[in-house]
Amino acid sequence: MGPAELLVLTFPQETITRETAAALVALRTAGDIRVIDSLVVTRHPDGEATYGELADFEHLRGVVAVGGHELPLIGPEDAQEAAELLAPGSVALLVLIEHVWAEAAAEALRAVGGRIASGVRIPPENIEEAVRAARARVAAQN
Repeated sequence: MGPAELLVLTFPQETITRETAAALVALRTAGDIRVIDSLVVTRHPDGEATYGELADFEHLRGVVAVGGHELPLIGPEDAQEAAELLAPGSVALLVLIEHVWAEAAAEALRAVGGRIASGVRIPPENIEEAVRAARARVAAQN
């Protein structure tokens, strides 16, 4: 198995759209990731938080594969933590994924007694800001 990661994707509306679910299915189909589990967490306008599986949403039934493909690993504690990140009237999609593209490297590491000890997700905005700063330093030196 390759490295796994829990992503919390937030959206400013109260439901996951068909387009969002279709994008997840496209990633799954491309073979770069394997979706191990997913969960939808909604913070309603009154502040109440609820959660459910993607298959629990009528408008997503035709988009998302249903029936035993995901393992129930994301639980109520994860849902509660995600709910704390949400503003009223918004939704989060928690997705536990395996990075299939890195499986061969992970297996090679394990074969020689190594392991992936840690990983850090860096938001794209931070990378873009660092690139701008580096370019400005280079420009200032010239």
